[in-house]
Amino acid sequence: MKKINLSQYSIAPAKKRNFKIGIVVSEWNEQITNALKEGALSFLKEAGIAQRNIVICSVPGSFELPFGASIMMDSDDELDGVICLGCIIQGETRHFEFIAQAVANGIMRISQDYDMPVIFGVLTCDTMEQAQERASGKHGNKGVEAAHTCLKMIELQEELF
Repeated sequence: MKKINLSQYSIAPAKKRNFKIGIVVSEWNEQITNALKEGALSFLKEAGIAQRNIVICSVPGSFELPFGASIMMDSDDELDGVICLGCIIQGETRHFEFIAQAVANGIMRISQDYDMPVIFGVLTCDTMEQAQERASGKHGNKGVEAAHTCLKMIELQEELF
């Protein structure tokens, strides 16, 4: 399988760039999640989102991302979308599977409950090396991809409503 960088996007002009974006970042595997956050921030700024329109909060681990996102949305009714960034690495037990599934389901549920894009930017990797390759390595930066997805979904929602 060819390994490619999927994080290269041309940024199309948007109808509106005063979107307000929330970013919730897990503190667990901080080296990785900080790289994801920096990738998302870089993309959002390049896309024309003002720093004052980006709200960032941290949660202890990926399991707490859905609740962190819901707290953020409850406290700021001007948000247009939220990006959840985390990193779950396989260990010796099945804990990985339960956490990954709970986080994915939680993020999907709050997106539907709040009728707002809540983006799953959580790496689920077998090794730290795989996570590094996806946070700023040969596979690009999944934080960039999450930010791109967030803007596309906000624009879709505006277009359709």
